[in-house]
Amino acid sequence: MADKVQEHDKQVLHKLGYAQELSRRMGGFSNFAISFSIICILAGGISSFSAAFNSTGGGGAFVGWFIGGLFSLLVSFSMGQIASAYPTAGGLYHWGSILGGKFWGWLTAWFNLLGLIFVVSSVDVYLYEVFFKGLLLDTVLKVDSSWFAANEHLMVALILISQALLNHYWVKVTTWLTDFSGYLIFALTIVFIIVLFAYSSVPVNLSRLFTFSNYTGAPGGGVIPEHTPSIFLGFFFGLIYVMYTITGFDASGHTSEETMDAQVNVPKGMWTSVFYSWTFGLVMVAAFILAMPNLDEGAAQGFGAFNYMWNSLTMPHGLAVFLAVGFVIVNYICALAGLTSTSRMMYAFSRDGGLPFSKYLAQVGTNTRTPGYAIWTAIVLAFASTLYADAFLILATGCAVFLYISYMIPVIAGFFAEGKTWKEKGPFNLGSWSKPNAIISAIGVALLTTTGFFPPNQRVFYLTVAMVVILPILWFAFEKNRFEGVPTGEKIAQRQKMISEVEKKYGEGD
Repeated sequence: MADKVQEHDKQVLHKLGYAQELSRRMGGFSNFAISFSIICILAGGISSFSAAFNSTGGGGAFVGWFIGGLFSLLVSFSMGQIASAYPTAGGLYHWGSILGGKFWGWLTAWFNLLGLIFVVSSVDVYLYEVFFKGLLLDTVLKVDSSWFAANEHLMVALILISQALLNHYWVKVTTWLTDFSGYLIFALTIVFIIVLFAYSSVPVNLSRLFTFSNYTGAPGGGVIPEHTPSIFLGFFFGLIYVMYTITGFDASGHTSEETMDAQVNVPKGMWTSVFYSWTFGLVMVAAFILAMPNLDEGAAQGFGAFNYMWNSLTMPHGLAVFLAVGFVIVNYICALAGLTSTSRMMYAFSRDGGLPFSKYLAQVGTNTRTPGYAIWTAIVLAFASTLYADAFLILATGCAVFLYISYMIPVIAGFFAEGKTWKEKGPFNLGSWSKPNAIISAIGVALLTTTGFFPPNQRVFYLTVAMVVILPILWFAFEKNRFEGVPTGEKIAQRQKMISEVEKKYGEGD
């Protein structure tokens, strides 16, 4: 049965004009786990909590998570439907190209690639600064972390190198780790929620979850630098919280060519990873708010609001160490999975000649069955992005904004192509809900993306505007006539002989 499924997957890939170079080693749970591990509510759900809470309090964090997560779920449905029809590595780039044309695919690729690089770098910076040094060493173990603070770039570089080695040479271990992370995130989240209620010093007051307080400016410790008299605007600013956390689920699409029964498992991996992150995260956010001794005092801590809540808990020291170590582990695997996604995107874009040095970046090792050059290039770029002085906040916001822009392009393209150039769908089909869902998703993405443009994130806005201006110039000046894009029509038929020859190198030939 498994052989028949893999053969079907290969034939679908051949119809799209590509050879089976990557190894189909992932089942349905593994495809789910890689997206669930990148979303990781114990990463962004903790580290960026202040973005919402310090804007409009408990109501801003809880209601904002509910609304933002719902939009993300609808986006995952639209993306999943497209992935079911076109299950390729680098999915978003491929979808944008087929549904919207070469330029839109090329534009999608650049936004998606930059967003993915920022995912890896931002999570590793958070891993080191917030979870390893801040929570584990300073808060829980209370040890001197001055050496670690002085050598941040060195330690982040070592973390990145270890993730590259795992992705390049031990991809089966990487898959095992992301699978393990899928279970671990569930388990740690449940334990943490129980701990928050069991060891909190305040009685449960559910009204906190729907109470909006204007903490913009000084009352919120300057997380939102300027005070705004509008509660609505403050709430809008805080939506960046869920946008940063529930993102990266395109990883299921990027690993399509490594997933068995991809047309079924990839869309399922997308929407289920978002759904479980949204629902479990909602309970966790509620627990944060309900366990906080005093909301006004917590907000005044600024970015230290989570630590204020954590330090108020009366849990045993051993339990605190267990949780802190667990948070470090899942955050490490979050970035590890992000690197897998980034390298597959870079590989897929390069095999169509979309990047400089594409000849090398598109190479897949015959023994490792991984795109080695793409992996190490992604690591170098991720490290370079951490060297910016304000990398901590810019990377987190930038990754969310750029990824959601790249999500929106193929969804909108699919809306206009459906029933015209896009007539054949895969097993995951939204039917009559397809176009309404695409419209709501596009509106949601537009709203969520805009939240990343306001202070203190205005530099992300400038970078986005620069890309919107510069990329079309580069396209018309250099790429329009050079870049061939994804194979279509006669090009697919012409590539069949080449596909057979390529697959023989990897033992995939008949």
